Amino acid sequence: MMTESSSHEHKQKAAEQHQTITLAIITVSDTRTKDTDVNGKYLQSQIAELGHELALYEIIKDEPTQVEAVLEEAASSPAQVILFNGGTGISKRDNTFDALSRKLEKTLPGFGEIFRMLSYEQIGSAAMFSRATAGVYKGKVVVSTPGSPKAVELAWEKLVAPELRHLAYEVGR
Repeated sequence: MMTESSSHEHKQKAAEQHQTITLAIITVSDTRTKDTDVNGKYLQSQIAELGHELALYEIIKDEPTQVEAVLEEAASSPAQVILFNGGTGISKRDNTFDALSRKLEKTLPGFGEIFRMLSYEQIGSAAMFSRATAGVYKGKVVVSTPGSPKAVELAWEKLVAPELRHLAYEVGR
């Protein structure tokens, strides 16, 4: 378990060693296009605003084979962090969590737990329907959030962006 001082030290080292982070954005949707993908546009603007780089941006259907294929593509890219949005609910068409959970080599249960806690503050008990998750695959951090714009913003602003350099540092050690 990290102490506050070791966490601070790691964040300091991360900031020194990882000035620029390379990311991939994967929107999982049966209906969105690059013109209508508000999440993709939001994340791209946030990444650029922080001075980071985008290695890959894809929109795929919520089909397990497509999720797995784009995960492989992103893992083979220069991306250090892979951001999925969409397909984390409980409907028959929500397959992202299932496809990713079969592939993740390490999981970060705290991400989903904290995301649902923060989401509960915004939307109430429906937050329990979210299967937001994060983990590591082939040396890359994988983060998967619901596809609603508010969920993507919440995850980015409260969890991902504040720890981006630290995530890249830890997975690369």
